[in-house]
Amino acid sequence: MQVKLPDVVAVVVVEVVVVVVVVVVVVVVVVVVVVVVMVVVVVVAVVIVVVVAVVVVGVVVVVVVVVVVVVALVVVVAVVIVEIVVVAVVVVVVVVAVVVVIVVVVVFVVVVVISSSGSSKVVVVVVVVAVAGGLVAAVPVVEGAVVVVVVVVVVVVVVAAAVVVVVVVVVVVVMVVVVVVLVVVEVVIVVARAVAY
Repeated sequence: MQVKLPDVVAVVVVEVVVVVVVVVVVVVVVVVVVVVVMVVVVVVAVVIVVVVAVVVVGVVVVVVVVVVVVVALVVVVAVVIVEIVVVAVVVVVVVVAVVVVIVVVVVFVVVVVISSSGSSKVVVVVVVVAVAGGLVAAVPVVEGAVVVVVVVVVVVVVVAAAVVVVVVVVVVVVMVVVVVVLVVVEVVIVVARAVAY
């Protein structure tokens, strides 16, 4: 059997075509794989950036809320302390003024009684002095009770405000966490769909 030139040429052409087709297919496959890998890498990078950004924003929001709450509580406590000090000073001033008034009245009454006529001067002076002494002793007690009531009311108000603030902070933190989780889940779903398609 003789091998003819056209047959050899045909075989060579077929081999060349096969090699070219294989090379093209391999190149296309490699390019597609590289593109897919790059897309996946980019998508993952975007997901990471979005998740980190959301988490950072959430943390910043929580930190800002906590700082604002702490500052507010510090201001409230400072105001309460100032208010208690002012009340105490006012109480002291009022006590001193009342005692001075009582002493002046007692002295005036004693002088009037002594300078008047009658046999019951000693009894009147003793009664006046006793009543004045009782008033002088009672005034600080009453004023102290007022101070205690004011302090208790202020403390109750501050505690209630602190509880409200803590509840608000907890609600904000929970909302931020929920938002972060929802965003992360949504991003993961979108990425999964994109990769699936």
